[in-house]
Amino acid sequence: MRPGEPDVRVCADARDLSERAGAAAVAIIADAVSRHGRCSLVLSGGRTPRALYELLASTYRDQIPWSAVHLFWGDERYVDPADAASNYRMARESLLDHVPLPEGNIHPMPTGLALPDAAAREYERDIRADVGSGRPPFDLVLLGLGDEGHTASLFPHSTALEETERWVVAVTVPAAPPTRLTLTLPAITAADRIFVLVSGRAKAHALARVLDPASAPRDYPAAALRSARGMVTWWIDRDAASDSTGVDA
Repeated sequence: MRPGEPDVRVCADARDLSERAGAAAVAIIADAVSRHGRCSLVLSGGRTPRALYELLASTYRDQIPWSAVHLFWGDERYVDPADAASNYRMARESLLDHVPLPEGNIHPMPTGLALPDAAAREYERDIRADVGSGRPPFDLVLLGLGDEGHTASLFPHSTALEETERWVVAVTVPAAPPTRLTLTLPAITAADRIFVLVSGRAKAHALARVLDPASAPRDYPAAALRSARGMVTWWIDRDAASDSTGVDA
């Protein structure tokens, strides 16, 4: 399979999706630590990954060398970390509070600065200082898919889709809350591995469009993952696969 070519894994339901993606993530983490002494893992927000994080904190907890794992975020709502809308808060409650991960290995997006653009630049500096150079910035990036085809906080027709140099930008999106920070396509597509978690019939239309080679990333941003340097694995349940041709649901 060529880099960027979608590797689609259809799962029975959301629970099966989380279990299979979790086992695969554990293997990638172990491999990264074996190869270069650490694993840089990017977490996704939204509802779908929560069950996966809970499994990493329970079923798979003792299989992960937590002291060698560094966590980053793919996007963040520009709210206080304690806010119910915060992706960091969701990860804290479902994962971070339950595993022996050193606090210094946790790299949340900063949302306390007056200017979101300054926060984006600060986070990019932190990423570059932590991951170094000479290899992909992230070993594994976890992503979700929005009903209209967005991933991270890269929405259809956003000017952020045109970014070619910066790794993190501030964006205003057509969703609540509108002000967010997001990794850009240059940062995401440079990752060694990408997992996209998609569950539910509400995502079926967007998934079908994203997997269609004729779809343009400006219309369905997740379609831009076709340009990834590493393997992109789509973990989808049968409901999400219901509109996709060529996918065995």
